[in-house]
Amino acid sequence: MTDQTKAYSPLTSDNAALVLVDHQVGLLTGVRDYSIGELKHNVVALAKAAQVLKLPLVVTTTARDSLWGPTIPELVDALPGVTIIDRSSVNAWDDPKVAAAIEATRRRKLIFAGVSLEVCAAFPAITAIGKGYESYVAVDACGTFSNTKHQTGLLRMQQAGVVVSDYATLMVEILKDNARPEAGAVYGALNMPWATLVGQVVSAQRK
Repeated sequence: MTDQTKAYSPLTSDNAALVLVDHQVGLLTGVRDYSIGELKHNVVALAKAAQVLKLPLVVTTTARDSLWGPTIPELVDALPGVTIIDRSSVNAWDDPKVAAAIEATRRRKLIFAGVSLEVCAAFPAITAIGKGYESYVAVDACGTFSNTKHQTGLLRMQQAGVVVSDYATLMVEILKDNARPEAGAVYGALNMPWATLVGQVVSAQRK
């Protein structure tokens, strides 16, 4: 179990990386805990905000040519220039190319999202804990095939010390300060146009 007395050490642009696992066309057809539209929106927003915040990204698929198909096109479009690593292992960390890519980020706080939640996100997140990393899972940028899988996946990760959160909270934690020049772009990536609008109104009132 995680030590609840441990001092809060926030995610930052300098200590965090994002790992996206198996957001593939075939797997999304079985997702039942979120609508497909909502899940696509959430993972694309997560990917876009992470890039604005300059987080290293590792993206992987499993058996894309034989079982689960390619990465969803909306996510591919949001990741220009990012190489997607295909593998055969169930646990993404068991693939040497994926493990090397994660280690090459030199970040000790890893944010995971995957389809399915209880396997593709949970297995590498739990593995990372065992290797001395801090793991976070953006639950609403994951998906799975039943409510039972969703609930037991969350429970297993929490028992292992993984921090579970939603994608927007993790990105806003990294943003930290709304005075940062990236703030508008981060909220735009998260599809929070009201934040930009309110900021524009306040700015106009100060003039």
